[in-house]
Amino acid sequence: MTITAADVNKLRHITGAGMMDCKNALTEADGDFDVAIDLLRKKGQKVAANRRDREASEGLVIARSVDGGKRGVMIVLNCETDFVAKNADFGTVANNILDVAVASKPKNLDELKALNYTGTNLTIGDKITEEIGKIGEKIELSQYSVVNAEQVYAYNHPGNKLAAVVGFNKPTAEDMAKDVAMQVAAMAPVSVDEKSVPEDVKQKEIEIGKELAINEGKPAEMAEKIAMGRLNKFFKESTLLNQEFIKDSKLSVAQYLKTADKDLTVTDFKRFALN
Repeated sequence: MTITAADVNKLRHITGAGMMDCKNALTEADGDFDVAIDLLRKKGQKVAANRRDREASEGLVIARSVDGGKRGVMIVLNCETDFVAKNADFGTVANNILDVAVASKPKNLDELKALNYTGTNLTIGDKITEEIGKIGEKIELSQYSVVNAEQVYAYNHPGNKLAAVVGFNKPTAEDMAKDVAMQVAAMAPVSVDEKSVPEDVKQKEIEIGKELAINEGKPAEMAEKIAMGRLNKFFKESTLLNQEFIKDSKLSVAQYLKTADKDLTVTDFKRFALN
C-alpha cells in the first residue's frame, strides 16, 4: 500500500510522533492507523526500557484544592530536561492526569496509573509510555498525594517545581492558609509536630546527638541529656507547628494560627520539590 504524505501528517497529528517515525510505522502496518499507533507505542516502551537508568529530575509539580476546599491533590510528572518540562503539551498531560486523580479519587499511585487517560482508551501508564516514544525522554509519574481536612489549601510555587498542600482542622482565612502553605514550601518540615515525627527519625536524631556529644569530648554519661536537648532543637527547626513563622520570627507557626483562633491547627500536609 502506498503511504502518502497526508497519511503521515494525519498519524503525526494523532500521536505527535516524528515524521519518519510515523512513515515507518504506517509502512510496517501496511497503512492501518490503529496498528501504526500500537507500533509507535511499542517504540515508546522500548525507549522507556532503554532510559530506565536515566535520571528524570525535571518536570512539573502541580497541586489543587477541590471539593469545596476539603481535599487537596498533588501529582509530580517527571522528565529529563527543563526544556520538555516547559513544553505546553507536557503541561497539558500533567494537568489531565491531575484531572483524572481529582475525579476518580484513586487510593494510590498504582491505581492512578491504571485509570484511563482523558479522552482515550489508554491507561495513564500507557499514555506516559506513548509520550516517551514521542519525546524521547524518560517520563515518570512519581508522586500522587492527597490531603483531606476541614479546609485544605494548595500552594503552587511559580514555575511548578515546588508545591505544598496543607490541611486545617477548621476553616480559616485564605491569607493565613496561604501563609502556612508557603511556610511548608519554604521550610520543608518533616512532620506537623513532635508527636507525628516517626519513631525511627527520633531515634536516629538521638543517636546522632549522642555521637556528636562524645566526639566533642563530652562525658558519656552526659551524652544522653545533650542528645535530648538536640532532639528538642530538631523539633523546633523541623516540625511545622514549632518552626519560627517566616513572616514573624517572634511567633511559632502554632502561635501564629492562634492569633486567629485558639483551636486552629494543622492536621496534615504534603510537600514536594524537584531538585
